[in-house]
Amino acid sequence: MAWFGYHFYQNGEKKHSGITEDPPRREKEHQQRWPGGKLQIVIGPTTEAKARAWEAEQTKTITPPRR
Repeated sequence: MAWFGYHFYQNGEKKHSGITEDPPRREKEHQQRWPGGKLQIVIGPTTEAKARAWEAEQTKTITPPRR
């Protein structure tokens, strides 16, 4: 299966970066936390190893805890 690296944005602000094999499913999952947000694919399709290496290079965005 192909892997993708992505950023998830809400109102123009990056909320999360990650990897997935199923971008449409992952976007729906993130929209539960950040309604109206959009997933933007940055890399892929690629291998899992390359996706994980890309993910490790990303600056982690700190988001407030869920309430």
